[in-house]
Parts: sequence; C-alpha cells; structure tokens
Amino acid sequence: MFTLPQKNFRAPTTCLGPTCMQDMDSSHGDDLEGECSRKVDQKLPGVGDPAMLSSGTSYLSSRGRMIKWFWDLAEEGYRTYHMDEYDEDKNPSGIINFGTSENKLCFDLLSRRLSQSDMQWVEPSLLQYPDWRGHLFLREEIAKFLTFYCKSPVPLRPENVVVLNGGASLFSALATVLCEVGEAFLIPTPYYGAITQHVCLYGNVRLAYVYLDSEVTGLDTRPFQLTVEKLEMALREAYSEGVKVKGVILINPQNPLGDVYSPEELQEYLVFAKRHKLHVIVDEVYMLSVFEESVGYRSVLSLERLPDPQRTHVMWATSKDFGMSGLRFATLYTENQDVATAVASLCRYHGLSGLVQYQMAQLLRDRDWINQVYLPENHARLKAAHTYVSEELRALGIPFLSRGAGFFIWVDLRKYLPKGTFEEEMLLWRRFLDNKVLLSFGKAFECKEPGWFRFVFSDQAHRLRLGMQRVRQVLAGKSQVAEDPPSLSDPGAK
Repeated sequence: MFTLPQKNFRAPTTCLGPTCMQDMDSSHGDDLEGECSRKVDQKLPGVGDPAMLSSGTSYLSSRGRMIKWFWDLAEEGYRTYHMDEYDEDKNPSGIINFGTSENKLCFDLLSRRLSQSDMQWVEPSLLQYPDWRGHLFLREEIAKFLTFYCKSPVPLRPENVVVLNGGASLFSALATVLCEVGEAFLIPTPYYGAITQHVCLYGNVRLAYVYLDSEVTGLDTRPFQLTVEKLEMALREAYSEGVKVKGVILINPQNPLGDVYSPEELQEYLVFAKRHKLHVIVDEVYMLSVFEESVGYRSVLSLERLPDPQRTHVMWATSKDFGMSGLRFATLYTENQDVATAVASLCRYHGLSGLVQYQMAQLLRDRDWINQVYLPENHARLKAAHTYVSEELRALGIPFLSRGAGFFIWVDLRKYLPKGTFEEEMLLWRRFLDNKVLLSFGKAFECKEPGWFRFVFSDQAHRLRLGMQRVRQVLAGKSQVAEDPPSLSDPGAK
C-alpha cells in the first residue's frame, strides 16, 4: 500500500518508487501522462531532509515542499518530450508520444462543430458569478445527457449534478470532502497513476492497493480481474496496518487495462462497499470510447437499483470521449446532497467560465451531431487505429491485452527484462525515450509485475507508423532514430 505523508510530512512507510505521476490531469488533462522520474529508488523526503532544500524550497511550507516534490518528479520526463516534440514538418526526428491518453483523431470534426455560430454567445449572466454547482441550463443538459447515454432507468436530476474544471479537480474535491487526513481509498492496480496526486495534494488521502495479477487463477476468467475476494483481502490488510478506508475508486472502462466491468461485477462491488459502509467513486470518463460493439458497456447509472445511492458518486468528462482535454470540463453525479454541496463549495476554486459552460450545454444537447456524426466516426477511427497497432504488436510476437475500449493497449514486454525487475523496466522505458518514442511503464500504474507498458493508439496514422517503427528498432536492439516509413493506408485520419 502506498502510504502518503502524514500531517508533519514524514516519509511514507513504502517507497513511491519510479511513479511517474501519469496523466497529470486524470480523466482529464493528462499533462504529465507517460512521463517518469529517473529517480528509481527515491523515497518521499521528510521536512528536514536535505533533498528537499533545493533552491527556493526554503520559502515553502512543508506542504508546499511536498507539492513541489511531486511536480519535480513528474516534470523530468515531460520536459524531455516537450523540448523535442515530434512535428511532421518542423521536427520529424522528434519524440513520438504514445504515453499521453488523449484522442487526437477527431480534431476536424470538433473544430467544425465548435466553430459554428450557435457556439458564440455572450450575455451578462455568462460573465458573472454563477451558481457554484454550475449554471442551471448546463446542469439540466448534463442530466439529460447522462440519462440517455448512461441508460438510466429513471431521469437523472440537475440538482444532483456539479460541474468542475476537470477530473483532477473532481478527484481532489471528493477526496477532501469524503476523507479525513490519512484515511484511504481502495483502488485496484494497475490504475491510472495520477490519482495518487489528485487525492494527496489537497486532501492528504492515501491509496490502499488491491493488487491484481496477470495470471488467471481460481475463479478468474481474465488477467488482472477484480473480484470481491480481492477487495476484502485488501481491506483487511489496510485495517491491519491501522489505516481507515473510506471508499473504493473504480475506473470503468478501466485505465490502463481497458477492462469493462459487467453489470453483475459492478453490482458485486457496490454490495461489498455497502456492507462495509464505503463510498464508491466510479470514474466513467471513457464511457463513450467503447469502439467494439460486442463489449457491451454498462454505466453504473444504468443499474436498476444502486445498493447505496448515498455513497455512490459518478464522474464523467469531455476530455476523453470528446477529445477536449484542454477545455477542462468534468461533472459529478451524486444523490448525496451533502456531498454535492461540499464539492460545489470547492468549485469556487475549480469552476468553469460561463462562456465554456454555454458551449458545453450547446454541445451536449446536439444529439443529432453526437449520434450521427461524431460517435460513429470517432469509433471507426479508434477501431482502425487500434487494429493497426495491435497487428504490429502481433507481428512482433508481443502479447497484449485490449478490450475494445479506451485509447490504449496494455502490452506485455516482460520477455525483454532478463531479470524481471523494475530497474530493467525503467531502463527499457529509457531506451524507448532515447529512440524518440514515449511510452508509459507499468510501475507508474503500480502494476506489481515488471515489464508491462501502456501504448496509446488514438493518434494519426503517420505518427503511429513512425512510432511503431521506432518501437521495433528498440526491441531489436538498434539505437538509431527511424526515418518516416513509406505511406500506408490511414487508420485514423480523413
């Protein structure tokens, strides 16, 4: 279990390791996703630790030093990428980014829709302080949108909606209002690593890991399968260490596995949580990015009856499903009005401008464009890009997991680690970066098995081709940077 610093900012009982603060803005921004610290064995320093006393840190509080330490840890690899970012014309030998979970396939569709005249509107109320939960007109549209796309059996209500500027803000707010300092959320691993920052930096909340394995044993039907038995075991372990657990975080579709939980599984997890009086935060930020029809995704809001609706809180954002990670829009749906009010109070620091709220309402109400133009084309492009990268991996003889949801493939490179250590995993990640392809390695998701990497495929075809050529060179033991390969059919762009 990753133990976050206590009130006096002491070192944790377990090593943070090479955690790379993946996807700095969770669902949601991903500014630092895929970037890794090279300080493999670094532990979180204490207040008096000389490592904390670098230039300028004497001006900071212990809390400020901790925040700066997280930022410095995340920035090292990210800075490398942005100093040498690939550009087809200006920097063709730059770094290809397979690390950041962003959808870069539909800018043409989005730019046309966001440039239409109905998106351009200014009135006094949009320039003034709103209801901190979000303008009523937007919350009404969100309630209708979620009712339709989550297939809720009953209409969802605007008063249960809160709007914030991104999923990172929402995670931070929920952690702060649901937990006392030092309390914890259970979270299955591997998991979207930036949640560590989101729940720590404001709320000083811990994460208690539910470790999952790639080996299919017992009653498991797939690798890295989450079961109630594993949740129970992790909960007992946390209690044995004196850690109070207040909730469970579920990501569905899951990042980085791409798993989609069945309605039966969701019901089992929610019943477990009710039995132990735990909150459940369900992050559904990839719910409209399920591109394989056979997957059969179901939102938690589609269940006929939630076991404990007062402790069930659902997150969604436009950053993934609509490729708008830079717009900063996320929403919370909760029937618990105390939680909604507390989170809304924090929206004084995490609110959206009225102009953005108006644009989001216009977009979400345009069901014809969403259903007839955007979603079909987005799914087709995601599927084509996924097919290309997965076929390349098969040609290389590399095992991988992919469920037909999200923007990534969970890739098994364990055979390239002779000793099977996280140090070797880090060195392999470094070789990829040195050869101008950025990936996310498994330790950043707290995967317990060294050698797993996440490949993001939601990008234009020419970048996918060049990136996969560089991957092949690294795995073949070559070091030179690849030239752009001959043109092939475009799996993602029009």
